[in-house]
Amino acid sequence: MKVVGVIRHSQRKRINREEFKELLTSAGYEVLEIVEQVREESPRYNIGRGKLEEIKNLVEELKPEKVIFANRLTPSQAYNLSKELKVDVMDKWQLVLEIFGKRAHSKEAKLQVELANLEYEMPLVKEAIRRIKLGDRAGFKGMGEYQTQQYLKHIRYRMGRIRKELERVKEDRAVKRKRREEVGFILLALAGYTNAGKSTLLNVLAGEELETRDQMFTTLSTTTRNFKVKGKKVLITDTVGFIDNLPPFIVEAFHSTLEEIIQADIILLVLDVSEPWSEIKRKFLASIHVLRELKALDKPLIVVLNKKDLTSKEDVEDKRKEILKLSGERGIALDGVASVSAMEGDLEELFKVLNEVILNLPKFRVFSIVVEDSETVPKVLSLLREIGEIIDVKYGEKTRIIAYIQMGMIKELTKLGIEIRAN
Repeated sequence: MKVVGVIRHSQRKRINREEFKELLTSAGYEVLEIVEQVREESPRYNIGRGKLEEIKNLVEELKPEKVIFANRLTPSQAYNLSKELKVDVMDKWQLVLEIFGKRAHSKEAKLQVELANLEYEMPLVKEAIRRIKLGDRAGFKGMGEYQTQQYLKHIRYRMGRIRKELERVKEDRAVKRKRREEVGFILLALAGYTNAGKSTLLNVLAGEELETRDQMFTTLSTTTRNFKVKGKKVLITDTVGFIDNLPPFIVEAFHSTLEEIIQADIILLVLDVSEPWSEIKRKFLASIHVLRELKALDKPLIVVLNKKDLTSKEDVEDKRKEILKLSGERGIALDGVASVSAMEGDLEELFKVLNEVILNLPKFRVFSIVVEDSETVPKVLSLLREIGEIIDVKYGEKTRIIAYIQMGMIKELTKLGIEIRAN
């Protein structure tokens, strides 16, 4: 399907043209032209009247099926533009939801996409009803007044049903999460801008081959896998990618997925270090904004500079320093910055930083352990390596061990009939 894209930049902020074009192509559109304008928002058309006339001429000349705006359109703006241009008009968030709809495979992801679509449609339907009452016979999708009113009721009913179903998913996930913690797993969440290489990183860590594509929003459902960091059991979850100004209705719809970030012990924020610093900065701050909205910035946060194989060591180090400087200026607490190449399996720096952060988690404390039965010692040492880290072992008539141990695993250790006390 052929489209014309429209970007209205404000004096204060420019919209990234290449990212918008990538969104369009990710949705399967053929981009005929992208029209840009710098001005403040027009209440009636979003863009200025002169630019609207330019786009009308383009539509007549190029015959696109749609005109897609990079800006958020109000319901009245969308209606006015469609009336003037005589083609379908949509904005960036409808475009994102269209991509989500194509990528959603699991039942949960499909429900989340449907909820987000209904959230988006509700104000459009209300605007259609308002115009009908004013005498403008503009229904919604060709529907009359009664049908439009009924559709609004259906939207409200369906949204309520979806929220209940997603709440059940959330409760089920919470039960599984609690059980995983009880058996000694550290919970990690992969977060970051879409197409930063999160799924590739998860594949390498877990030794699996999940779907990865060089396109936006490959991952919509939560994907959880396990691996070990110096013997310690870790569960890592990949989540939906972020984009600039992720709107509240999408955050709400995908809350059950994004909750994995909120509940994690550690967050890995993945960035593409091969991109120019201006892009890394923009995506880092956009990701931090979403984490702040989720109230997840109190978690240990490790920045993972991925794709270091695509640039030089000097460039990676320069960008590491810039990230640390920017974080300091913005009051963002980082627990480490690790450069990796997920594609080449070079994760040594990440494992080192991760191990240090894990042992500083509140759930870990140093304990002294005394084992009287020599036959029990190998079993105790093996379990300790899985749930913590051994600092010192002194063998003798009684074996004395000093180790970092997860608080939740003390009960499991006491079943072995050993003496444990906090250091």
